[in-house]
Amino acid sequence: MRLSVSVHAVAVVGGLWLCSLLGACATPTVAASSVVPVDVWVTTGSQTRLLAHEPAAPFTKGDALPINIVVDSKQRYQSMVGFGASLTDSSAWLLQQMKPDAREALMKELFSRENGGVGFDLTRLTIGASDFSRHHYTLNDRPEGETDLPLAHFSIEPNRADVLPITKRALAINPKLQVMASPWSAPAWMKTNGHLYQGELRSDRYDAFSRYLIRYLDAYAAEGVPIFALTLQNEPHFEPKDYPGMRIRPKARAEIIGQHLGPMLAARGLKTQIIEWDHNWDEPHAPLEVLSNPTARKFISGVGWHCYAGYVQIQAGVRDMHPDKDTWFTECSGGEWKPHWPETLPWMVRNIVIGTTRGWARGVLMWNLVLDEKFGPHLGGCNDCRGVVTVNSVTGEVTRNLEYYALAHASKFVRPGAQRIESTAAIDGLETVAFRNSDDGSIVLVVCNSAGEEREFSIQHGGRTMRHRLPRESVATFVWRGAS
Repeated sequence: MRLSVSVHAVAVVGGLWLCSLLGACATPTVAASSVVPVDVWVTTGSQTRLLAHEPAAPFTKGDALPINIVVDSKQRYQSMVGFGASLTDSSAWLLQQMKPDAREALMKELFSRENGGVGFDLTRLTIGASDFSRHHYTLNDRPEGETDLPLAHFSIEPNRADVLPITKRALAINPKLQVMASPWSAPAWMKTNGHLYQGELRSDRYDAFSRYLIRYLDAYAAEGVPIFALTLQNEPHFEPKDYPGMRIRPKARAEIIGQHLGPMLAARGLKTQIIEWDHNWDEPHAPLEVLSNPTARKFISGVGWHCYAGYVQIQAGVRDMHPDKDTWFTECSGGEWKPHWPETLPWMVRNIVIGTTRGWARGVLMWNLVLDEKFGPHLGGCNDCRGVVTVNSVTGEVTRNLEYYALAHASKFVRPGAQRIESTAAIDGLETVAFRNSDDGSIVLVVCNSAGEEREFSIQHGGRTMRHRLPRESVATFVWRGAS
């Protein structure tokens, strides 16, 4: 018990000790059990506090303030898998370039909760290259004009130098880490334009592409890296001009999933889930069209979303139409287009941590886990995307970016299997989300203050109340154990 958060409780206990020495005691007026200590961590847009562990008032029997956040742990929603970021080719390569001791320290910080780690429990791999690769490739490239329907030349060799060893090390540090994967393009010989950039998947290659994805699952499983979920295509309504990408329309996705990939997974007894869409909030009709196909729908476990267009609230609407399907948030990148912490930190927390999980997301992923000081290495695509962490390619210096702190305010405290619970959604510039950890019953409440001024508020839970002041443009995580 921390003195800074439970002075009253310590005074009561101290009084009992003193009166026992004197041999005569009066019953204390307040029982120690009526005070519930609280831990709080704060990050401010001014960067004066960065995941700072601070004193907090305890929960006691008290009155609520006009701004009052009510937490109800009896109302429970989705169970959580975790928070994290993608191990792109660039991220894995940069980590491999670090000095071994520095790399190990950073990996433990990212994938463990011990010794101050932030506990990422979820990551995403690219099947072949993305724009964050040092060269563009797939796992079954052939010379122009040549095909390979038997997939005789399939190989994960391009991943052996960096992606595989880094992913294996992450799994060794955190055995609960869940790994998902997404392709950016099929091999060029499977596409309408015969190129990794732009184009669509040929209808006579649906079977070959599905077998290509199964081969990937098998190859990674053989390396000790199980893939728990797969998306058919990253951003299937986007055809990038300078890095691998591919359009797959809803009707085609439904056919591939329902008649090829889904049955292949079932026939093999593979437990890998299929997540539909993996694209922006602004086209909810696209995943809904795929889910309207009954053959495809039975093989789809959930819907994945990106942040680059539309609004986070769309997730809940789609989930309401298909409550048997999980929701996932699979990509968002910070970047130098929004470098101003007082603006971007609250946006990230409000939308990506709070909004996605209130919108039923079981897992939340940022884009690149690690990039260098030049926002790379990359080949095509985004010129100024930030990694969650920046590793200077010359000095090895590690910089934890605002996305790191936004994620850490949840990932460090919300463990796999936690359930989202009810909390006041929004009140006077504050937005919240709450969870209950299944292992010890602890409550985690994330509060974001997007307002341009400090907010004083109370939190009520289990018949008790605490009070707190949160600086402008900041985020706080409160953790306590109490009435369930």
